[in-house]
Amino acid sequence: QVQLVESGGGLVQAGGSLRLSCAASGRTFSMRTMAWFRQAPGLEREFVASINRTGGTTDYADSVKGRFTISRDNAKNTVYLQMNTLKPEDTAVYYCAAKPIYINVWNGQSYGNWGQGTQVTVSS
Repeated sequence: QVQLVESGGGLVQAGGSLRLSCAASGRTFSMRTMAWFRQAPGLEREFVASINRTGGTTDYADSVKGRFTISRDNAKNTVYLQMNTLKPEDTAVYYCAAKPIYINVWNGQSYGNWGQGTQVTVSS
């Protein structure tokens, strides 16, 4: 079992940047696919980005391509989401998720481990 704790959220002006972190417990972190999802008020949870266990494969939602970068440090059991050129529509609670295999990464129901979320608010 993997426990996930997100941090790094906050309030930022449009055009600004934030870096989210997700610290994982457990010895199997380096073997896990990791992903970020987000959920805005009144909307469904949506896929943001994913990264395979080695960091060699990543995927992004079209809405964040070119602005967000997912990365991981297996020595620190941590995955990051660097968010640049933030827009008000990026405002949401951001969640970190983990699962064993890099398949159907955009499907939130396929992830067995979730963090508690961190709020990101982008003001216009």
